Amino acid sequence: MTKNQILALTVGAVSMGLASCDNTGGFKKTSDGLLYKIIKDAPGDMHPQVNDIVEMHVNIRIGDSVLLNSRQLNNNEPFQFPLPEATFKSDWVTGIKLLSAGDSAIFYVPVDTAKKYTQGEFPGFAKSTDTVVYEVSLVSFKSAEEMQKKADEDAAKQKDVDDQKLQAYFTEKGLKPQKTESGLYYIIDREGTGEPISQGKKVTVNYTGTNLKGEKFDSNVDPKFSHVSPFAFTAGVGEVIPGWDEGVMLLKKGSKARFFVPSTLAYGKRAMGPEIGENEILVFEVEVTDVETPTAGSMQ
Repeated sequence: MTKNQILALTVGAVSMGLASCDNTGGFKKTSDGLLYKIIKDAPGDMHPQVNDIVEMHVNIRIGDSVLLNSRQLNNNEPFQFPLPEATFKSDWVTGIKLLSAGDSAIFYVPVDTAKKYTQGEFPGFAKSTDTVVYEVSLVSFKSAEEMQKKADEDAAKQKDVDDQKLQAYFTEKGLKPQKTESGLYYIIDREGTGEPISQGKKVTVNYTGTNLKGEKFDSNVDPKFSHVSPFAFTAGVGEVIPGWDEGVMLLKKGSKARFFVPSTLAYGKRAMGPEIGENEILVFEVEVTDVETPTAGSMQ
């Protein structure tokens, strides 16, 4: 079972109330039938709601067979995802609404119930009399609006940090690039011909990408990277990083240019390999070899 298939079990959050306790082990049952036990009850009376962004560690198992362990899959970091609507009443994620940040709990869902609603193939060893056990630690949660506000604030700070690094780089290298409002710097080394590239045009380019240290991480003209062939994409529709989408529409067919892309217009906090770390600024040499208007059939 894949991670996505197992996470399909995590649909849910419906309104619930406490009902009866069972007679063993301190477990309780919600009015919707979810059996649960609070292991750690941290101070706090705020609880996640549907569409809130939750951060949590989760271990899903049937007996001693682990189906998913977030710490192993995510380098000991919690999973982060929007809390979705329930697929069935006793879905284990309904129990997350009982928790506050810092709490941990165990939820039980009968295998025969989970099988009815799991997307994908359920583990073959699971018997209908077995129970799926979810061991959960809720690290934090925020509304989608709060998360977006924080992301915007972080991006604004990072934009300033990147700009300072780029200014120092330009001074060191004796470069005088132009700058766009978004923070992209560029130098057009050779003007092309015709009209500037516009959104929706099919653009074919040769390129080489490095970080500010000059370490090459990709190229379609260097055999080292095993894909020496023209690279084509549709301009301005998100098929490439934002810095490329913006930069290429400053060019024309035949143009050669250099893009100095701040991390906020590249991969942001996502590390993409040894040469592209978190918040990495990227430099691209780009040559536009062709510009076409896609036909109706090619746009499907």
